[in-house]
Order: sequence, then structure tokens, then C-alpha cells
Amino acid sequence: MRSVQAIFVKQAKDMTKNFSVLSMFVIFPLVAFAMTHFVAQGNYGISDTMFTTMMASVFAGMALIQVACNVIAEDREKKSIRFLVLAGVKPLAYLMGVGGVIFIASVLSSLAFGYIGGFAQDEFIAFMLVMMSGAIASIVLGATIGIYAKNRQAASGLSMPFAVILGFAPLVAQFNEQVERFVGFTYTQQINVVVDDFSAGIARPLAVIWINIAVLAVLFVIAYARKGLRE
Repeated sequence: MRSVQAIFVKQAKDMTKNFSVLSMFVIFPLVAFAMTHFVAQGNYGISDTMFTTMMASVFAGMALIQVACNVIAEDREKKSIRFLVLAGVKPLAYLMGVGGVIFIASVLSSLAFGYIGGFAQDEFIAFMLVMMSGAIASIVLGATIGIYAKNRQAASGLSMPFAVILGFAPLVAQFNEQVERFVGFTYTQQINVVVDDFSAGIARPLAVIWINIAVLAVLFVIAYARKGLRE
């Protein structure tokens, strides 16, 4: 537990110094705010929550994958992981510490999205549940990709295809039934399903998201067994 706390504090300090990572948690809510107040409001052809839900889905699926991947790749590049291993820090403790910081930052961003969207109480709770579940899925996926990245440049190249597909496929699915069927099993699509129609319920989408998390966790175990967190 002390190892997790130490890594958490270290990563929190590192994140405050990394503008490119911090910007991910700020830009998407800002875009949602700007588009909601200057485009959606007063426009009867656009829902007041359209841009909030759109940006929230892209944030959960695209930004968090890149953040988690880049954070681990940065530690590999700076040789931080080598020192942590020599100090006896276990990989699970490392990932919990790093992932915890990203998760908390995600909570803050999601709260901002919820405020901008002006959701009712029940809708806000449902929104936060699916966003936090989606955040966990993206962090696990990003961490898995990061294991294979030797540095931040490689991390960007490796994570981008996954981030783009998972981040933008739900948006395309709104206009194309074939794409909707194809991406229906992904956690980002389930986030989109909930935030587009809160009356449909969240039990099934949450179940699908957590199945995604379980599958991604298995993939992480396989990736770690092959590559680990070695330099």
C-alpha cells in the first residue's frame, strides 16, 4: 500500500508538470462548454446536451487511452520503472498508483461535463457511473499499449489508432446503422448509448462496459507476461 501511495504522489507531481497530459483533461470540457453555450443553446435543431455527450464520449475513449499510454511510456523513457523495480515495487502497485491519478483527474473532468450538460440528478448519477467505468477501461487499455512503447513518441503512434477508433466510432454510429452494429460491443459505444437516452437504463451498458474491462485486463496480463514493465 505504501508503494501505491508513493507512486500516486510521484505521478501526481509529474502530471502537474506535464502540460500535454493536463491539457487532455481541460480541453474537452472547454470545447463542450463553448459549443453548448455558443452553438447549441438557442438552436432548436440541436439538443442542449449534444456537444457535452459527444465530447465526453471522445474524452473517455480517445484522450484517456493516450494519457495512460504516454504516462507509462514516459516512465520507461526516463528509466523510472527500472528504479521502481530495483526498489521492490510490484507492477500492480505501479499501475494502481499511476492509474489512480489518471482516474481522479477523469472524475474531475467528468464532473465538469455533467455540470455543462445540466443533467437531472438521476441522469447525472448514470452519466458518472458510465464515464467512470469507461475511464477504467481506457486506463487499462492505455496501460497495455504503453507496455509496448519504448518512449513517448512510440506511445503516440501505438495508441492513436485505438484512440481514434474507440473515440470517434460512436459518433459515426449515430449516422450509420452498420457501424453501430459493429461497435455495439465496445465500451465507448455503451457510454454513448446511455448519455443519448438516459431513459433506456444503464444496467446492460454497464454490464457490457465491465465485460470490456475484464477482457482488457486479460490482455494486460498477457502483455505483461510477454513484455512486462522492463526497460
